[in-house]
Amino acid sequence: MIEVEDLTKDYGAVKAVRNLSLRVPAGELFCFLGPNGAGKTTTIRILTGLLKPTAGRVRIGGLDLAENPVAAKRLIGYIPDMPYLYERLTAEEFARFVGDLYGIGPERVEQEIARSFAAFGLQEQRHTLIKDLSHGMRQRLIYCATFLHEPRVLFVDEPLTGLDPYTIRMLKDLLRRRAREGLTIFLTTHILALAEDIADRIGIILDGRLVALGTLSELLAAHGGRNLEELFLKLTASATREAGAGRLEAL
Repeated sequence: MIEVEDLTKDYGAVKAVRNLSLRVPAGELFCFLGPNGAGKTTTIRILTGLLKPTAGRVRIGGLDLAENPVAAKRLIGYIPDMPYLYERLTAEEFARFVGDLYGIGPERVEQEIARSFAAFGLQEQRHTLIKDLSHGMRQRLIYCATFLHEPRVLFVDEPLTGLDPYTIRMLKDLLRRRAREGLTIFLTTHILALAEDIADRIGIILDGRLVALGTLSELLAAHGGRNLEELFLKLTASATREAGAGRLEAL
């Protein structure tokens, strides 16, 4: 469902992503891990069409993202780590606005709003201005709006930041269920326990390069460690120490 071939992104002398290649099949929940500055967010922005790569190719559902950007993006839902919401709209108005962007008919939008607001516990906030919603309620709203056009591929960048335990459990259950229903999910996170809990496969990126890829059991067998935390620290510790030393030297 997601095909990436030799993806590279340069910012002058800085190489944010280096010859990244991977495949994520339909219905897989794929977790993309790496330390700060490893290239996770740059990769996800390229895969959603927000950044142009320096080199390489991306296909979504068989569609080349560079050659068929509009058609490919219709297959995509994207939830960034800091989603932008129009704060002077109510929750219901924002959902209608997103429905209009995707050309969804008014009747279907109203049906989807009623269904998704009930599922996410947003009925009492339908007429509340977004600026008055809590962080958790905003996150629920962005999920409701993202699912309106029924994407086949969902990109999520740091899904659990600042959320309460109840909302975390809700979103984890939601992602598992949607993957079982055939949705392809590409998720970046710093929470290793989340990846260990829900990922079908895991990729670890370091300094723009994919250094490990597989199921958790495959990664532990190949690289050692009792759990994902030990494995991750083993693969990334040296680079993290070098980066920290470089920042201290600069200071």
